[in-house]
Amino acid sequence: MTDTLDLISALRHIVGPDHVLTHQDADRDLSPWEQDWRQRSRGKALAVVRPASTQQVADVVTLCRQQQAALGISLVPQGGNTGLVIGSIPDATGRQIVLSLARMNKIRAVDAANLTVTMDAGCILQSLQEAADQAGFLFPLSLAAEGSCTIGGNLGTNAGGTQVVRFGNTRDLCLGLEVVTAQGDIWHGLSGLRKDNTGYDLTDLFIGSEGTLGIITAATMKLYPKPAACMTAWAAVPSLNHAVALLGLAHRHLGAGLTGFEVMGQFALSLVATHMPQQKVPLFEQTPWCVLLENSDHESEQHARAQFERLLEIAMDQGCVTDAVVAQTQAQAKALWHIRESIPLAQPMEGPNIKHDVSIAVSKIPGFVQATDALLAAAFPGVRFVNFGHLGDGNLHYNVQAPVGADANAFLRNSEDAVNTVVFDSVQAFGGSISAEHGVGSMKVDKLLKHKSPVALQMMRAIKRALDPSNLMNPGRVVRI
Repeated sequence: MTDTLDLISALRHIVGPDHVLTHQDADRDLSPWEQDWRQRSRGKALAVVRPASTQQVADVVTLCRQQQAALGISLVPQGGNTGLVIGSIPDATGRQIVLSLARMNKIRAVDAANLTVTMDAGCILQSLQEAADQAGFLFPLSLAAEGSCTIGGNLGTNAGGTQVVRFGNTRDLCLGLEVVTAQGDIWHGLSGLRKDNTGYDLTDLFIGSEGTLGIITAATMKLYPKPAACMTAWAAVPSLNHAVALLGLAHRHLGAGLTGFEVMGQFALSLVATHMPQQKVPLFEQTPWCVLLENSDHESEQHARAQFERLLEIAMDQGCVTDAVVAQTQAQAKALWHIRESIPLAQPMEGPNIKHDVSIAVSKIPGFVQATDALLAAAFPGVRFVNFGHLGDGNLHYNVQAPVGADANAFLRNSEDAVNTVVFDSVQAFGGSISAEHGVGSMKVDKLLKHKSPVALQMMRAIKRALDPSNLMNPGRVVRI
């Protein structure tokens, strides 16, 4: 094989001529695969390859490994391309092949007795939720991009979402993987066993690796019984300290029924009210923070409502809550959740912004926000804080908007690095992590040199070299070797 044209021809032989896309194709726009979701960056792919089976993935990897040295190529696995850290698009060299798993989107099996479901990695999260529902079960992973993100991408970044407080991250929901290694071998690890102590946990190793160690092609995930009732409440709280106190009360009074606990700052909610006026945002104008709570009950709606009303009564007596709204119907509950999920969509309508996805011990979040707000306000007068996130598991989306009237693009261009430094240094001072659920990608890979233990980085590099010695898989993401 002497040049890339021969490579393209060989790839088309593996997956079919219609499923290898290049810039040489007439009227072919590759931007859906080359541009990140936020439109912050665009690379150039040598080709976009869309396999339909695990064997085709393995054959593509084997071919690219054989030709890597001669042609200088590498592979970028991609699911729904909804990531926020520029980890699933090609770089600008034009030598990377995007391996899209979108055609591999089937539900393979539901095992009702084992409470598991097995699906292809390209399965859309919402499709998985619907399949579980139709089988009489709950698949609890839920996030704003669920209509377009894939389970492979969720696993690759160890996505979190709104139900982590009860069910954990994607890692906690996974019982097995099928993976194509960097050598083109297939690891069949879809047993669905809850106990298997026969060595290193390879499943955990690939989850969160962002395609840098191998390509997840299928997964076996946990299912849960549907609750008898699911209640949603929206509460106004006078401070983040009161929100933390309310969380403690919710844990004590709802126990495992507490499945969601989201906090939203006043300015974040004002963006939804301003840019999406069809949504009626309750209570936010008179309070600095609002909390969205969800109670899933396996007894009855009456029991769930009584629990909620008792919790809110106690919270008001203790001053944790100043006012509250309890959804009376599923439609009202969905409308409240839609407000929360609309914050990331309303923010770019206000202009370009600087996003942070951090995790800090719940008890330290009020202090972190107070200290970091003050540092940024002093360094960048007039900046606005779009704070919201999953307080129940200590994950805050601490976002920064340009001052009113400022050139937002210029602010982003001139201040992003400095803002990131202030925020990440503060996160480290409070013992947190600079990436909670979005991953590392290429945006944060160099930040790990300062904010990750040198010993941890040394072990990560050793794992990468052992599993992908030629650096074929998504190079320059997560860890550099």
